Amino acid sequence: MNKECERWLASPNTDEATKKELYNIKGSENEIASRFSAPLSFGTAGLRGIMRAGIAGMNSYTVAQATQGLARVVLSADGAANGVAIAYDCRNNSRLFAETAARVLAYNNIKVYLFDSLRPTPELSFAVIYLGCIAGINITASHNPKEYNGYKVYWSDGAQLPPEHADEVSKAMAESDVLDIKKMPLDEAISSGIVTIIGEEIDREYLKNVLDCRINPEIIRAYGNSLSLVYTPLHGTGYRLIPETLKLAGIDNLRVVPEQAEPDGNFPTVESPNPENKPCFRLAFDYIQKNKLSTDVVIATDPDGDRLGVAVKERDGSFSALSGNRIGALLVDYIIKARRAKGTLPENACAIRSVVSSELFDKICRKNGVKPVTVLTGFKYIGEKIKEYAETGEHTFIFGYEESQGFLSGGYVRDKDGVAASLLIAEAASYYKSINKTLFEALEDIYAEYGYHDELTLSVAIKGALPMETMKRKMSDLRSDDIEQINNVPLTVKGDYKAGITVDLKTNVCTRTGLPITDMLYYKTTDGTTVIIRPSGTEPKVKAYILTNGKNKNEISVKLDAYKNAVLKLFN
Repeated sequence: MNKECERWLASPNTDEATKKELYNIKGSENEIASRFSAPLSFGTAGLRGIMRAGIAGMNSYTVAQATQGLARVVLSADGAANGVAIAYDCRNNSRLFAETAARVLAYNNIKVYLFDSLRPTPELSFAVIYLGCIAGINITASHNPKEYNGYKVYWSDGAQLPPEHADEVSKAMAESDVLDIKKMPLDEAISSGIVTIIGEEIDREYLKNVLDCRINPEIIRAYGNSLSLVYTPLHGTGYRLIPETLKLAGIDNLRVVPEQAEPDGNFPTVESPNPENKPCFRLAFDYIQKNKLSTDVVIATDPDGDRLGVAVKERDGSFSALSGNRIGALLVDYIIKARRAKGTLPENACAIRSVVSSELFDKICRKNGVKPVTVLTGFKYIGEKIKEYAETGEHTFIFGYEESQGFLSGGYVRDKDGVAASLLIAEAASYYKSINKTLFEALEDIYAEYGYHDELTLSVAIKGALPMETMKRKMSDLRSDDIEQINNVPLTVKGDYKAGITVDLKTNVCTRTGLPITDMLYYKTTDGTTVIIRPSGTEPKVKAYILTNGKNKNEISVKLDAYKNAVLKLFN
């Protein structure tokens, strides 16, 4: 048996439930290897993994070890008195992991602000900034299936942990014993004042800032109730604050899908609680049909309330779920035009997207005099730009998004905010209702003006005992291949973001990307299609993004299907 597994079984620090779990897999070498061959990797996205015993699982021991690593970074930055805010979502064990983190920090004499119950991720980002904390921890696995949980760390700017600090945490973890992390009893920590329980007072301040995202509050009050909005929190943290936000904005005619209204870490009504997946809307559509509602818009948020899904009514009365890029196009187009109409569009306005998001966003911005800015995948990079522009005054941030359905329009947080995005999409829908249009028709108008755009994301799962190592090797193989065409269409540009360059294949001119170094490959073809390949930062998957444009939906559908087959062949 694996020596580390034997150590866990023999240690007096291992609880009986964990020992029983490990005894039950005795004799299964593959299962033991998957749990003990290598620890969970701690990066800028923190930890994420299946909840199970072992160094490769999300459990109270690995959470404590990560927190001890963070404590060392906090203490080295003299941030103990500033403290660490801790939030958690609806997942199984999230409260346990949050309390474990609080107890470890308290033992290290680091001030802790622990939320009294589950909260959306953006509120944790807000709390870090509002309370002046040195860092924040959120226990969540975002939209992953129920078996997963995660540990996301934020720094004092409210954005996720920068790479240098993530490296320090990772190093400190490697130098500690996962089974011997000291903790203070929670009751003692609370009574001594080192841990403070927070809740409604932070909600109030956060919601004030969310409501400030409105551009035209009168539009929502006048037309919001005629939308007959339907909302599903998918059993997650949005269940309370999103209805409250919309009510404060003047929308009383909001119905919540009853089967998905209450928090539940088992997510019993969906295979995966990800609003990017169309099946997540099935119960909402059934609810509308059963109750014969005249609904125009359906909104959904993921378990930690940072991502927004939207489904809109088409001309024939059926509903279609929008991609993140379509929601992004609708919102940036509305925000720019609404702010111009109100006289609040800054002359130096900028909007930010991730590199794997649609170039339609750039076209909308440029035509309307707004500077489009591109950053790497991960909302922390959008957060960094918000902070930079706030300090330099070079640009005024008005909107940021990434294709995985994360949106933000204000600097009060430095992460995507499904609460504020729900409010903004309701405002946009209210505006179009005021001129007798739907969001679907507004999107058609955008395509008529800028051309039809669509995209496809492929996730290629990597298997084996050491999937993360296999994934790195596959990226290396792709990098060394001399790819000259994709889908039998010649390339015009090749980019290697690990080298930090793109190459114009017609002129052979190299250009620096100007972005941080990351493991990502970029290809542009002569028919205007972009293919981007990168490994997932949290899971053993390689992701391929295919983004293209053309005359109409049918043309693009055929094009995307052909590119899908061509890209998949790269992984054979």
